Amino acid sequence: MLDLFANAIVAGVLLGGLYAAVTVGLSIAFGMLDVVNIAHPAFVLLGAFLAYWFNDRFGLDPILVGVALAPVFFVLGAIVYRIYYAAFERQSKESLRGLAFFFGVLFVTEVGLIIAFGADYRLVHTDYLRTTYSVAGIGFPLRLVVPFLASLLMITALQLLLNRSFFGRAVKAVSQDSTALRLVGANPVKIKMIGFALSIATTSVAGALLILVAPVQPSSAREFIGRMFAICVLGGMSSLPGMIIASFILGVAESVTSTFYGPSWSPAVAFGFLLLVLAWRPAGLLGR
Repeated sequence: MLDLFANAIVAGVLLGGLYAAVTVGLSIAFGMLDVVNIAHPAFVLLGAFLAYWFNDRFGLDPILVGVALAPVFFVLGAIVYRIYYAAFERQSKESLRGLAFFFGVLFVTEVGLIIAFGADYRLVHTDYLRTTYSVAGIGFPLRLVVPFLASLLMITALQLLLNRSFFGRAVKAVSQDSTALRLVGANPVKIKMIGFALSIATTSVAGALLILVAPVQPSSAREFIGRMFAICVLGGMSSLPGMIIASFILGVAESVTSTFYGPSWSPAVAFGFLLLVLAWRPAGLLGR
């Protein structure tokens, strides 16, 4: 029983690393830029399917594909934001109509993936996915360890960018006081466009990590919407360290519950914990 519990804890922490990777872009868009991008998981799925396609056709490693396609996703994110800004934000209609816009992007992306790849589950093939190391009876499958390490590396790089550059400080300030941002010579619209594009660029890597962990199908994006926003809110909206902690908490809660009580109970326990934390601390774990 103790070994089973220890394995569930380790698997939950490693799974939390994946959750952090798929949520970090939403923390930037929603938490820092105040853009409720409900279509964020659809971009993650797009990255996952592109990683699958390059792996299936050319045998390329999914993570390398995700990193190589990140600039393409950055440009895609910039285009999506310009459309969103011109149609909604510039006219101060971003609250409800903007949300409907991103719902549209979500479903259009899902339909496009179904047309291109079909409705079946897809998975990738690499040598290290079949390898599992055991330490003191605890399993460390590389299909979870590799995405965990890649996720922490990506989030660390983003945290350094946001904390130690003028652009990063501008991204954090743009939704708080755009007038003050103009006074220091920055264009709030351009800052938000670049910040949103950066959030979409992370989905290329996150999608590649996702398909390493489990097979995906076009409608898998719906399973992550609630989980992503829950992690973002639980961590403290704009706090990346808080988002990582929240990802680990939900990952461990889901893993332990799934191991001992069945997978159908894991979402209820995870979101129940979210409600308890927000009742105790409405700003989230590291929110201010």
